[in-house]
Amino acid sequence: MGREVKYEGKFIRFIDDDGWEYVERTNCSGIVIIVSKTDEDKVLFVEQYRVPIKAKSIEFPAGLINDEDQTSDETPIEAARRELLEETGYEAASMEELIFGPVSGGMSTNVVTMVMARGLKKVGAGGGVEGENVTVHEVPLSEVDGWLKIMAEKGFFIEPKIYSGLYFLKGCSA
Repeated sequence: MGREVKYEGKFIRFIDDDGWEYVERTNCSGIVIIVSKTDEDKVLFVEQYRVPIKAKSIEFPAGLINDEDQTSDETPIEAARRELLEETGYEAASMEELIFGPVSGGMSTNVVTMVMARGLKKVGAGGGVEGENVTVHEVPLSEVDGWLKIMAEKGFFIEPKIYSGLYFLKGCSA
């Protein structure tokens, strides 16, 4: 039987690989998530409506690697710098890769690189690129757990990868 493309759209393709069905992205080489806090010890989160779940989600700033030019060799750090600025209006003095792995290994080929951004400086408005409608939240690290609980009670989905990032933030200094 082997690998068979069942459907291919503009950004994803559906694959059947010997009976195992999964999805591949066709417009990027990976995903980057940016974990950061300001010098005032405020964690940066973004709020965005997500069509597949029909709800707003609270997430760390994130985006696709090489989505603007699939022929480029954009690194996770370069993509993280671009996405942090686009979504939050912040630039970082330094960035380092924390972890790398599959997002949902049983259903998609997506892999994510989580990056720590340090030395933040506000240089723009943020809000994402056209059509994204990103809202930035700056939440004191000491209040994050309670804030996330309140947001969940209000009906927001809380992206589970936030808890991985908080592990690193609570053990690291900005």
